[in-house]
Order: sequence, then structure tokens, then C-alpha cells
Amino acid sequence: MDDLDRRLINRLQLGLPLVRHPWQVLAAELDSSSHELLDRLHELLEDGVLTRFGPMFDIERLGGAFTLAALAVPEQRFDAVAGQLHALPEVAHNYRREHHWNMWFVLGCATEHAVAETLQRIETLTCLPLLNLPKEETYHVGLYFPA
Repeated sequence: MDDLDRRLINRLQLGLPLVRHPWQVLAAELDSSSHELLDRLHELLEDGVLTRFGPMFDIERLGGAFTLAALAVPEQRFDAVAGQLHALPEVAHNYRREHHWNMWFVLGCATEHAVAETLQRIETLTCLPLLNLPKEETYHVGLYFPA
């Protein structure tokens, strides 16, 4: 990763400019070209330096529903259960925690009813009890990790 990669990552954490040609604006800011920046972004994603690049939506404002949930997965089944969750389109992402409830995931659905149905389907699919942690209050935490 060179200086331009670092500056690109740092700038992207602040969001894209809301203009017709945001990559041209970023190119001017970073003294590069829009093609170069897009190529570098794709390389950073391919290499695993970045795991995701895309918009964040407030699913509730769009009429949907979501929840945070957790499973207590035996270590020998962890990868298999992670694969089961990864295969479900309703699961936004899952991750390991150092806790009894060691697999956490975010579930997004069209309705609250669909969330409940999907949680039940996950319990049936994994044969594991599930901890549902629905949001009680919204907090905005602005994270910024300089590269």
C-alpha cells in the first residue's frame, strides 16, 4: 500500500461527494485520475485490504427491519455455521466474538415478521439457541481509522 492508497482509504471514510461525478472530484482532491482511483479501489478490495465498499442504508427509514443476533457455536462447528449464515441473503455480516455467544450477526428483512421468521429458521437450521438483540435506541458513532 502506497501513499495514494492511504490517502484514498482515508478520504473514502468521509464519504463520496454527492455530485454527478464524485470520482472526478476525488481525483482532483487526491491529485490523481478517476480511473486510477477506481482501479486502486478494486485492487484494495481484491487483495482484502478493504472488505467492503458501498453505501450504508437506514433500513428502518426504508420500511424494513433489522436486528443484531448471536449464537453460541461450538468451536468445531464454527466455520460450518458461519457458512450457513453467509448463505442467507438476510444476513448482512457475521463475526466472531470472544464470549460464550461467539458468533454475532446482523439480520435485515423487509418486515419485523420476516425478522422473526428468519431467526426461527436460523435456529432450526443450526440447531443452536439464538440470542436476539433488537435495537432499542439509535446512536451515531462516526468512526475514522486513518490508514
